[in-house]
Amino acid sequence: MLRYPPEAIWQEVAFLAYHLHWPLDDLLDLEHADRVRLLRAVSNLNVQAWEAVREQA
Repeated sequence: MLRYPPEAIWQEVAFLAYHLHWPLDDLLDLEHADRVRLLRAVSNLNVQAWEAVREQA
């Protein structure tokens, strides 16, 4: 079985904690696929928000 690198997990958790304000235990309890899905969703929201800011400038 392959181990997911701990540093990658911490980067993902830090990103989600920063944006979602969820407790660490809740983020660590997520399955890897669910965490990745949330990362993509939050990243897409950030891209959309920055595009809206650029359009207003």
